[in-house]
Amino acid sequence: MSKMIFINLPVTDLERSIAFYEAIGGRKEPKFSNEQAAMIVLSDTIHVMLLTHGFYSTFTGKPIADAHQSSQVLLAISADSTGEVDATIDKASSAGGIADPGPKQDMGGMMYGRSFEDPDGHHWEVVWMDAAAAEQGASSLEEA
Repeated sequence: MSKMIFINLPVTDLERSIAFYEAIGGRKEPKFSNEQAAMIVLSDTIHVMLLTHGFYSTFTGKPIADAHQSSQVLLAISADSTGEVDATIDKASSAGGIADPGPKQDMGGMMYGRSFEDPDGHHWEVVWMDAAAAEQGASSLEEA
């Protein structure tokens, strides 16, 4: 079985967050959703757990950061094409997110990336990389 990743995000408005992630292509999994949390399936191996602040607080004694004011993590997902990168950012922006809070990455046809913030300020990057460039590794990108 492939390893899976579950990204747990604190959200201020669960229904708004569900609608946002569905708008960018996620699918709500009802078996793991209730009034405190919702599982959003992005792929077979990537799941986003949207947790109300009260529920999120049961997992940590640390204060919940305001992602609009500070950054703790940049979440990145791959795309199959530059067009998919742009389409995802357009969907995020249309669904109430902020397009391109970080700089666009355009490395001459080797790699292309853009970013969005969800309504709670969580920063996501969407990145396409040429398969041949990926095979060569990071040094080939640095030399370009």
